[in-house]
Amino acid sequence: MEMLSFKPKNLDRYPRLDTVLMVEKALYKYKSDKTITEIWKLLPKKVMWTTFTTIIDYLQYSGKIILEDDKTITWIWDPIGIRELHKKGLIIAHSKKENLNVDLLSTAYLKA
Repeated sequence: MEMLSFKPKNLDRYPRLDTVLMVEKALYKYKSDKTITEIWKLLPKKVMWTTFTTIIDYLQYSGKIILEDDKTITWIWDPIGIRELHKKGLIIAHSKKENLNVDLLSTAYLKA
């Protein structure tokens, strides 16, 4: 199994952690209510557009969000929900460890 690597496009600078966390918080808050441009304009601090899109690309790569066709964001990251489904026996975790590793949603599959 080949591990995909994140390769940012149009990168002027790497975003700082506090900027990534600020964008994550805004995306989670607005979920599918606003487009990415509207969310960018509503951020508490100004962020360059290329930095913002780099963060969006990274969050898509990491499995936290999906960018819909209408340019709204759907927040899909739910590690607590995955743990609850695992406890109920509704998902199978592919992990070498005994406990459920929910760092990547792609490691868990819903039982049919």
